[in-house]
Amino acid sequence: MKKSFLKSLALAALCLCPMQKVSAEVDPNFYIFLCFGQSNMEGAARPEAQDLVSPGPRFLLMPAVDDAQRGRKMGEWCEATPPLCRPNNGLTPADYFGRTMIANLPENIKVGVIHVAIGGIRIEGFMPDSIENYAKNVAPQWMKGMLQAYDNNPYERIITLARKAQKDGVIKGILMHQGCSNTGDQEWDEKVQNVYDRMLADLNLVPEQVPLIVGEVVQADGKGVCIGMNKQIQALPQTIHTSHVVSSDNCTSGPDNLHFDAAGYRELGARYGDKMLNLLGYESKRPTYLTASKKIEIPADAFIAETAIPGSEFPKVDKQGRAYFRVEAPTAKTVQVDICGKKYDMQRDATGTWMAVTDPLVVGFHYYFIIVDGVSMVDPATDTFFGCHRQSGGIEIPEGSEGDYYRPQPGVPQGQVRSIYYYSQSAAAWRHAMVYTPADYEKGRKRYPVLYLQHGMGEDETGWSHQGRMQHIMDNAIAEGRAVPMIVVMESGDVAAPFRGRFQDYGASFYPVLLGDLIPYIDTHFRTKADREHRAMAGLSWGGHQTFDVVLTNMDKFSYMGAFSGAIFGLDVAKSYDGVFTRPDEFNKQIHYLFLHCGSEENFGTEALANNLRAAGIKVDYQVSQGTHHEWLTWRRGLNLFIPHLFRK
Repeated sequence: MKKSFLKSLALAALCLCPMQKVSAEVDPNFYIFLCFGQSNMEGAARPEAQDLVSPGPRFLLMPAVDDAQRGRKMGEWCEATPPLCRPNNGLTPADYFGRTMIANLPENIKVGVIHVAIGGIRIEGFMPDSIENYAKNVAPQWMKGMLQAYDNNPYERIITLARKAQKDGVIKGILMHQGCSNTGDQEWDEKVQNVYDRMLADLNLVPEQVPLIVGEVVQADGKGVCIGMNKQIQALPQTIHTSHVVSSDNCTSGPDNLHFDAAGYRELGARYGDKMLNLLGYESKRPTYLTASKKIEIPADAFIAETAIPGSEFPKVDKQGRAYFRVEAPTAKTVQVDICGKKYDMQRDATGTWMAVTDPLVVGFHYYFIIVDGVSMVDPATDTFFGCHRQSGGIEIPEGSEGDYYRPQPGVPQGQVRSIYYYSQSAAAWRHAMVYTPADYEKGRKRYPVLYLQHGMGEDETGWSHQGRMQHIMDNAIAEGRAVPMIVVMESGDVAAPFRGRFQDYGASFYPVLLGDLIPYIDTHFRTKADREHRAMAGLSWGGHQTFDVVLTNMDKFSYMGAFSGAIFGLDVAKSYDGVFTRPDEFNKQIHYLFLHCGSEENFGTEALANNLRAAGIKVDYQVSQGTHHEWLTWRRGLNLFIPHLFRK
C-alpha cells in the first residue's frame, strides 16, 4: 500500500480532531454527498423527458454556481433536477445516484448533493497545492471559462459549500468520476488520495464514515477511448482503503466512446447508489425506471404473435423464439413480464412506454403476466386464457411444420366444439362443459365412442380446446385415419380454484358429478356408444391424477386411460386402488390401453411410475416429449400419441 507524507500528516490531524459533530440544528437524517470530477461527472448527455421529472423534496442540490434561468442561487438548497453542475451541462451520475438513494432509504431521510465538475480537468485541478499553477499555466484555453465559474479554484468551492451544508446535514460520502485526462499517470492514485485526505481534513471528517465512491470510465464493449484507465481505477482501493469502485460494464455510451449516453448515466448513477446503500447497510431494490439497459432492437424477422388481439402490434416473436412485449404505463414505477418462470424488467422510454425482450423461449404455448408496480395483470394486447387459477395472457412460439398436427389444415373437415350446460344433482348446481364432435357427426345417425379429457390444476374446461387445440389434433388425426371418430368431453373437474384443504381431496368433488351426472347427460344428449368398451378417460397433470382415481375405481365404466405429466405421486403399486395392479392379468384384460407421457425437462416421476407398473406385469405405453417442460406443447404431443390407440378393439 502506498503512503505519502501528506497522507500521514492528514491522518495525524484527523486523530487530533473530533469526529463529525451533529448539533441540535443539524438534521442527522439529511445525508449529504460531495460530487466532483471531469466531463462524465459534469454531464455530457442531454436529459430526456423522464430525467426532468422532479424527484421531489427528498433529493436536493446545493448549486455551486448561480443559475438565473432556473432561479437557483449558489449555496441555497433546491430540488435536484438536471443540470446539477452548471446551467448548460447535462445528465450526470449524481442524478440517478440521488434518485436511487431516496427510492430505497426510509421516507424520513433526505439526500443532498454538492456538485463541482469540469470537463477535461486533470486530478491536479482539484489538488489544493497545484490548482493555482494548473489554472494559470496548464489548463487549455477552452477550460478557462469553466474554471472561472469556480473562481479558478474548484476544490475551494466544494469545501466552502460543504461547510455550509454541514450546518444542515451530515456528509456521508464523496463521489468522484475522473481519470480520462490522467490515463497512464502512474501517480494518479496518490493524487486522488491527496484530494480525498485534504477534503476529510478540511471538513473534519473520518474516512470510515465518509467513503470515496469512484466510477470506471466508458468501456464501450472494449472500444472506450480511455478504457486503459480502468485498471488504475480498479486498483484504487489498494491505496485508499475506504474507496470503492463502481463498474461501468454495459453502461451505454455516446458515439465518441468517451462519454456515456443518457441511459448509461442512469445506470452508472444507480450503481453509485447501489454501492452507497450497501455501505450504509441498506439493500438496494432498484426500481426499473432507474435502470437503463441497451435499447431494444426488434429484428426485421419479428412478427406479431398469433395470440395478439386484432389491431395490436405486440407481442411479437422473432425467428429465434424471443418474445417482445410493449405496455403503455406512463405513471408506473416498475413494469415486468413474468413468463416461463422468469421475470424480465421492462425498459421505459421518455413517453412512458415500456418494452422488454425475453430469452429464446421453447416452442409452444406459454402463459404470461405483466407486473405493474407489483400488481400482476393480463397484458391488454393479448387474448386471454384461463390458467394459473385466473385469466392469463398467452403467447404462442410457433413450431415449424412438425406442429401442423395441432393446426387447422386445408381440406381437412372440421369438427365442432360445443359449449353445454347441464344440471348436476350431486352438486345441486348447473355446470359447464365443452364437447367436441367429429366432422361427420351431423351427417347421419352413427354413434360414437367418448373420451373424457381433463385439464390440469388451475385451468378450466376451455383449456384443451383453447390452449391445447385438441379439436385440430382430433380433426387431423381422424382425417389421416390415425384415429377413429370420437366425441371428446371436457369439464372443469373442480380444479380451477387454488388447492385448499386436504391434498387427496382436491378435485374429488368432480367424481360423483362425472359418474352420476355428466356421463348420463352425454349419453342421453349425444349419439354415444354408452358402454365401457367405448369410453376412455385421460388428463394432464392433476387431470391425470383424476383419471387414475376415477378409472381404477370404476373399471366397469372405462377401458382406456391416459395421463400426460400426470400428478400421480407416491403411488404404491402393491396397495393403491385396492391392489388393482397386483392382478395384472385381470387389469390388462379390462384396460385395453394405458398410456403415460411427460416432457423430458419436467420431473414428475412418470418414468419411475411406468417402470414400477411394468415390473408388476402391467402393460403400459410410456413416451417422452423431447425438450419440453410441464406445458401445453407436452400435452398436445401426448394427446396426439394417445388417440390413435383408442377404440381399436
